[in-house]
Order: sequence, then structure tokens, then C-alpha cells
Amino acid sequence: MPLRVACQMDPIDRIDIRGDSTFALLLEAQQRGHELLYYTPQDLALSGARLIARGANMSVVDEIGRHYRLGDKRIEDLATWDVVMLRQDPPFDMAYITTTHLLERIHPKTLVVNDPAHVRNAPEKVFVLDFPELMPPTLVTRNPEDVRAFRAEFKDVIVKPLYGNGGTGVFRLREGDTNLNSLIELFQTVFREPFMVQQYRPEVRQGDKRIILIDGEIAGAINRVPAADEARSNMHVGGTAVQTFLTDRDREICNRIGPELKRRGLLFTGIDVIGPYLTEINVTSPTGIRQVKAFGGADIAALYWDAVEQKVASGRQ
Repeated sequence: MPLRVACQMDPIDRIDIRGDSTFALLLEAQQRGHELLYYTPQDLALSGARLIARGANMSVVDEIGRHYRLGDKRIEDLATWDVVMLRQDPPFDMAYITTTHLLERIHPKTLVVNDPAHVRNAPEKVFVLDFPELMPPTLVTRNPEDVRAFRAEFKDVIVKPLYGNGGTGVFRLREGDTNLNSLIELFQTVFREPFMVQQYRPEVRQGDKRIILIDGEIAGAINRVPAADEARSNMHVGGTAVQTFLTDRDREICNRIGPELKRRGLLFTGIDVIGPYLTEINVTSPTGIRQVKAFGGADIAALYWDAVEQKVASGRQ
């Protein structure tokens, strides 16, 4: 069932195709015969009642240095396309939120993946707060006294922006670290919103597990081990991807949140698990599918398109 697929993503010339999940999805879509339209968020516009994008047809090849080819740029009415892949990376700011409001105007007649309204309502460090029983001790605040009391109770803590991504701005503060007050002042200056403080979990030295779910069901997992001099496990700051296996606790977490992901139309999600704890639910542009396949896991790009094709077919009936 060939589909017309528009992809709202970051500039394709800047991606690292070796680990980029969006690129893996594009390769699989092309293999299935789907037509691909490429555009970036600044090319999206609302003209009267029409949601339009200035985009170009795209073909892709899994070869570094020549991984894409674009046709001539033109204006397209996105309501005439079957699918829009919402795949630009955060920051989850007002520009990002505005695109979800615009895309909501064509969904679900044009299937937007993930559902833009629920992407807007489920930032990774906020949505996870719906499952406090699965999380490590966590505080969301701007109040310095709250932070100091939390650190006094748990001794070793992580402080991070509420709407950050990729490990940017994540700090570890052990008991007695005299930088706590300065860091609070910095966060209060840089960010208008509250920030998140969590108990540091030493299990992160063995890795931060990324588990990928398709339509609420487990599709695969990869472990990301931090560098020796890092508290963060994100691969772009030196974390290393290694093979992993799911524990009973991992499955318990997925079984707990999976139905809610499915209910919200969050078809492609990635959750982060450290030891026995859920720490984030990524719904904006989850990554890790190329790493899962490289270690012998499922072809998650194929599972993704199986689910998308089924949803489009159901919507046409």
C-alpha cells in the first residue's frame, strides 16, 4: 500500500546517518515504495484553512556523504498526504509547540505520528510524572529551599532542565558539593520554568537502558553506558551503546505504561530505565532503532511502518 509521506525533520544534511532513527525510517519507507516529501519546521505555514509546507521530494541511500537527494522545492497541501512524520528534535519550546497546534488541524485525516496534541501534552520529563510509582524520588521546583532539602535527604542528586534533551544541562551534585547554590541561581536565570531534581542512581554506571515501544508494545532495547568521566549516558556526549536484555522489571514498566501510550496515539516512543526506575518517556523524536538492529534486535523501522500502514488502512475503511 504505497503512501504519500511528509517528513517534518531537522536539516537532513546535518544528520549522522550511522545512528539516526529518522533516517532508518526513511530508508524503510522508500523500500516499501512510499513517496517521501521533506521539509523543515520553518517551511510549515497555515494559509487560511490550508496547512501547507514548502518541501521537496526526497530519495535516500545508506551511504555517508551522499545520503539524500532532493527534487525541486514546491508548496504542498499536507491535508492531501497520507502521513506526516513529526520527527524534529527538541528543544521543546514554543516553536515546537506551535507546530503541534498547526499539525493538529489535519490529524487524524492525515495521520500525524506521533499524535501532535499528545506530543504537546507529554514532554518527556513531564509525562513521566504520571507514573510516580515507577520513578526514582523526584522533585520539580524553582525553590532553592526545596532543592537543598531534597539534596540533604538523598545526598547525591541529578539536576536537569525540565524541557531539555540529549543530556544537555544535566548536573550531578553529591553531598557537600558547594556548587549547589550557584547552580540553582544559574537555572533560575536561564530557565523561566521549574527544573527537575532526582535521586542519583548508581546503577547508571551499568547503563541507561533505552526501550522502544511501537503502539504501546515492546519492540527492542539498547543499553547506553556512560563514559568513565561522565554522569550522562547519552551517546552524543560519549555514551557507548551495548547489547542488553529486558528484565522482569523492565517488562513490568512497559506493561504499566503501554496502554496509555496506545490510548494517546503515541505510536513510536522510547523510554529510559536506570536500574529498576523509569526516568523519561520520549515522544518527540525517539532514537536508538539503528543500534537495536545492529546488535541483532528487531527491525524497528519495519515494525513502525507496519503499524502506520495498518492505521492508515483502518482510517480509510
